[in-house]
Amino acid sequence: MIKTLIKSTRITWASKTVNMYLLVLTYAYFANIIITNPYEIIEGLILVCVLWGALYSLNDLTDLEVDRKDSSKKERAFIQDNVEKGWIMLFFVVLGVIVFLVSFATMKPEFTVILALMLLNQVIYTVPPIRLKNTVLAPFASTATNTVLRIASCCVLLGNIFLVPLSVYFFMYMAGLATYVMYKSETGQASIVGVIAAVALVYSLYSGYMNFVQFAVAVLPAFLAAIPLYISLFVEKDKLVYLADVLYHQVAMVFFIICILYILF
Repeated sequence: MIKTLIKSTRITWASKTVNMYLLVLTYAYFANIIITNPYEIIEGLILVCVLWGALYSLNDLTDLEVDRKDSSKKERAFIQDNVEKGWIMLFFVVLGVIVFLVSFATMKPEFTVILALMLLNQVIYTVPPIRLKNTVLAPFASTATNTVLRIASCCVLLGNIFLVPLSVYFFMYMAGLATYVMYKSETGQASIVGVIAAVALVYSLYSGYMNFVQFAVAVLPAFLAAIPLYISLFVEKDKLVYLADVLYHQVAMVFFIICILYILF
């Protein structure tokens, strides 16, 4: 049971948070900001990852009946191994309480507020009766919003929530939106949102809000991993989605962690 609960946290999906923290740290690096709290940043990164592990478990619990009918979700932890719902909820609550207690005790209040926003957003996205996942608002409340909150959580630890320019926030929001609709196989929407994200990226690069090193380090790996995800809209969905998952959640994460450690130390 414990192994199944741990699997439900989708540990490798921590790459989403690691990626956003790297993006923020590149802005501190190129602004010649002396980072005096590297261990606090690492703690913040871990807390966000643990919180999201708990939220993924909650998501799998609330999606359990739907996922059982979806062949693409057959590898999900609670589909492969049956765990009583009470134990899943207890696991979610314990992880959440630990994260917030540690954050209250050791982190800046702004950071804890952002953690609370992550929790709130995911609860209204996942849990009935609101459950935005079943509405037209789903794409806006999922990956896109969560991406922005991950960026903000690192920015506040560096003392400036706008360390990352607004145009880059917007680009990352649209990129998250594009990823969501690609994953949901919405071909037309994915193409439109993808174009908007590309325009926002070109604007950020052309205006100097993002340099090419930042693009290469923090954006390009995720972009390359998204290519098979986009192609999966048209052919061999299962194989290409799996390839995108491995490239981003495993291969790219190792690269992201190495870059973060280099910047911090």
